Formats: sequence, C-alpha cells, structure tokens
Amino acid sequence: VRHVAEGQSHGSRGHGESQQRWKEEILKTLAEIQTPLSLLLLSRLCSWALLRLLNRLFLGVQLHRGQLEMVLRAARTPGMPLVFLSTHKSQLDGLLLSFLLFSQGLGLPRVTVGSQVCGPRLRALLGRMGGIFLPSRVEQTPRNRDEGIPEAVLAAYIEEVLRSRQPLLIFLDDPLAPLRLSAPAREWLAMVYRAVRDGAVPDVLLVPVGIAYDVVP
Repeated sequence: VRHVAEGQSHGSRGHGESQQRWKEEILKTLAEIQTPLSLLLLSRLCSWALLRLLNRLFLGVQLHRGQLEMVLRAARTPGMPLVFLSTHKSQLDGLLLSFLLFSQGLGLPRVTVGSQVCGPRLRALLGRMGGIFLPSRVEQTPRNRDEGIPEAVLAAYIEEVLRSRQPLLIFLDDPLAPLRLSAPAREWLAMVYRAVRDGAVPDVLLVPVGIAYDVVP
C-alpha cells in the first residue's frame, strides 16, 4: 500500500500534505471494505433473533452430514486458510451460511456482499456481522485499470484475512443474475489468487458450500 501511495505522490509538492492525503484515502477505503465486528450483536443475534427468524420462515433446517464432515475436515488442515464458494438461491443465503458455519465452531466467516443489493443501514448492519464490500472505485471500474490505493488496500486486506485464517465466503454470482460469474466475484477471486501468487499464504483450501430450499423464501 505504501509503495503504491508513494508512487502516486512522487514528484508532487508538499510531501507531508500528500502523505496525509493518502493516509486519509487508505482509512476511507478500509472503512468501505469492512466494519469492526460487534460481538454483542452477534451473540444476541445467533442465540435468539436468528433462531426465531428461522423458526418463522422454515419448518426445519437440515444439514447434510457428509458435506458437513467434509467442511470440518478441511477446517482441521493445519496452516491452511479456508475460502468457501457458494451461489445464491435467495437473499438470505449469506446470513444462513454464516450462522450455520458459526454454529459448527468454524468461526464467523467474512462474507462478500454486493453493495447494489442493500442500502446504507443494511450495509452497516451486515458489516457488523462479518459482511465485506468492494471499495466503490474497484466496483465501478474495469479490471484492466492501473492499480491505485483502493486496489492496494483491498489486496492487503485479503492477505491479512487469509494469513490470520479467518474463513472467507465468496458468492460467485449476483442474486439478480444467478448462475453467472459476477464482476465482484471476479475481483474477490483475483485477490485470493494474488495472495497465493505473491506468497502471502502458501495455499488456500477452496470449499464449495450451498443451500437448497424446498420453497425459496
């Protein structure tokens, strides 16, 4: 991040001013990507609110024991970060998968969320529960752009998530355009690939997970 920022400010007047300006941009970009987790909100949500919601929406929730064992076995691989890959069946998928993985002792995954499917309030709530978002500049411009501070911060953020072995859940499609690899998913996958390529982590385990509904809510 520093290398990119110093490259942008090279030759500009007022080194102290430019340094302060790119520090502000770094913090702004990081705030766009993630919000600090709220442990109080998570504990209350998982122990009461979400269970009540599930009971109201569904007659039952079934876990496929073979698939669950595969996920738990992958989680026991020493020194290997987990990247869960899924496709959308409904707008509730991220919430449900987070709850199920969290309830099985796998930790709370960082879940990729498309900014176009939620307003500012919902975005703030999802961020407190582990949702992460692409910076606005990255989401709005094509992949063949020159790397700037937002791209560098995003790459460094994903490296830190993987290095600290926080589970990462990437949705491969858009809820409004299912069964087609979305542009945001390409960005997230590119960041994971880059982290492995650059040696930030030796490897990652890609684990497919999914939800099926008798009736989509």
